[in-house]
Amino acid sequence: MPDYHILRKRLNSVSASSESRLLTENNIGLEKESLRVNVTGGIAQTPHPDVLGAPLTHPYITTDYSEALSEFITPPFSRITEALEFLQNTQKFVYKNLKDEILWATSMPCVVAGESSIPLACYGDSNAGTMKNVYRRGLGHRYGRAMQLIAGVHFNFSLTESFWPVLQELEGDKQSLQDFINTRYFDLIRNSQRLGWLVPYLFGASPAVCKSFLLGGSTTLAEFDESTYFEPYATSLRMGDIGYQNNKENESGIKACYKNIDSYISSLDWAINTPYEGYEKFGLLKNGKYQQLNTNILQIENEYYSTIRPKQILQGNEKPTMALSKRGVKYVELRSLDVNAYDPLGVNESQLHFLEAFLLFCLLHDSPVIELPERQEVDHNEMLTAHHGRKPGLKLSRNRKNQVLKSWAMEIMEEMAGICELLDANDPDKPYTASLIKQTERVIHPDMTPSARMLDDMRQDSESFHRFASRMSRQHFHYYKNLHLSAEQEAFYQNEAQQSKLKQEAIERADNISFEEYLEAYFSQKLE
Repeated sequence: MPDYHILRKRLNSVSASSESRLLTENNIGLEKESLRVNVTGGIAQTPHPDVLGAPLTHPYITTDYSEALSEFITPPFSRITEALEFLQNTQKFVYKNLKDEILWATSMPCVVAGESSIPLACYGDSNAGTMKNVYRRGLGHRYGRAMQLIAGVHFNFSLTESFWPVLQELEGDKQSLQDFINTRYFDLIRNSQRLGWLVPYLFGASPAVCKSFLLGGSTTLAEFDESTYFEPYATSLRMGDIGYQNNKENESGIKACYKNIDSYISSLDWAINTPYEGYEKFGLLKNGKYQQLNTNILQIENEYYSTIRPKQILQGNEKPTMALSKRGVKYVELRSLDVNAYDPLGVNESQLHFLEAFLLFCLLHDSPVIELPERQEVDHNEMLTAHHGRKPGLKLSRNRKNQVLKSWAMEIMEEMAGICELLDANDPDKPYTASLIKQTERVIHPDMTPSARMLDDMRQDSESFHRFASRMSRQHFHYYKNLHLSAEQEAFYQNEAQQSKLKQEAIERADNISFEEYLEAYFSQKLE
């Protein structure tokens, strides 16, 4: 049994403080990816709708890997309900402007007619837009295009700036404030990695996959029916070994170091600047066309897969590692959340209440450095939970000993209760405690998890994954068609779309160097 003394001491100190309300004023933002598909569930071959604006510069509606993979982004809000309302309004506007297409309701895509059927996202003719397109071409060479179509929900989280001086004083810390903030965010990140298996267990919604996604390749997955593979106790195949991972890391030696912000930056910077023979085979240029940004282990920082990232808002054409080096951590981005097929928004309020409390638990709990043996445990537990998380009696690895997943999860739930009580202090509805109770029930009864529910529905209705996902997608389509934007909301999104086009045009007009010179200037940014 671990020592939760530090967690309880910190929580008691914060609770007793006259500024305890600051812990309830966290900033929450969401990023939701959704694949545009045609009426048969095939990947849309049409361009990103012009009426939605320019994805290069639109702050709320953009594209991810493919022209067909839409991404909806909310600003940070101090209330979860506000973030969800913004996400809903954004999807209302998108649905109003889709023609003969719908948004796919699940993380895993379907009816993939070969790699050539997956159009790369385009961002115009500017150097910045070309760089984004070339980066995606490189990802396709390195990992395959189908892998990049997997959709997810990212949960962006930060504590209010006013809270940090209070916590620093309570703990008697003597670092500079930003150094203290960086240290504590990395504490949070390491604990989120240690305990991150809990997120796919509770919220994983990809226990099955369309056979077309594997493009005829071999697999150890079981056959559900003639068009579907699955794992009987899987929670999130998206987070498993068929999902997007940096599979070359054992060969190339890349493993981001989360000891502190400096080691993290250094490890990624090394990977971006170190050639890798395995990627040299694709070449840099082919018939005068860039195939990737470089032939190094990582093209840019974002290529490194992680379940949670430290983030800082970029200024201009700044590298993410430069932003972190100059201004420290601004927020964290939790990336392990599947799209919730049972909710038209792709995520719901109860999930977000739990995740907010969970990240605060990770912040306040003791967080020693993760050495190699524990790093291997982290990876092992994540993969095991993704593929077999609901298996009765499943044991994870903890401090080189086996522990039943259910007992470990129950232990976490019990220790989170105090945090939920603090967050609920001024809310008679007690939403955090209610969510904790709901998630605890899923630990006790795995058949209540979204992954189990999905497989049960498919069995009861004799549905393939494709038919299930199509049915849910159509339900969500009708949900949004019955919602209406106010005149004010409509004008807001129309204005954002128009402004994004003007911004892209301005960027294209301002280009005065070649793409080669642009890349050289970008990668010549040196850490201080």
